Amino acid sequence: MTERKPPGVPFESWVDKQILDAQRRGDFDQLAGTGEPLPADLDTPYDELWWVRRKMAREGLAMLPPSLALRKEAEDALAAAYAAPSERIVRKILTEVNAKIRDMMFKPPPGPPLGKKPYDVEEVVREWRERRAAAEAAADSDV
Repeated sequence: MTERKPPGVPFESWVDKQILDAQRRGDFDQLAGTGEPLPADLDTPYDELWWVRRKMAREGLAMLPPSLALRKEAEDALAAAYAAPSERIVRKILTEVNAKIRDMMFKPPPGPPLGKKPYDVEEVVREWRERRAAAEAAADSDV
């Protein structure tokens, strides 16, 4: 759109003419998103960081305060420990997450409190053995 608006022509008419000319030339035919539904978040209030949130969602990232992120990591580590194939791996998973929990307990970051204590490794290993024995017993009874 390099031509200037002629004098005496209303701005709206001139813009409408430019749009119609571009449509006739096919300038709008191959635009990204053509034929796709509009985003569902059109009626939400404007957010200055919309592009950051969309990028994080697209990349599968989450931004939690450090204490909440560690709390989630600790819960995931406990689940992974219960599903571990060997006692050595259970101990390794819990030792690593306990080190992170202790670090955060002694150097708390800003944000909500952690609210977690290091896991009792021996207690979790005992529970892991019981669960494993129960699973094996259930598998034997199904045969």
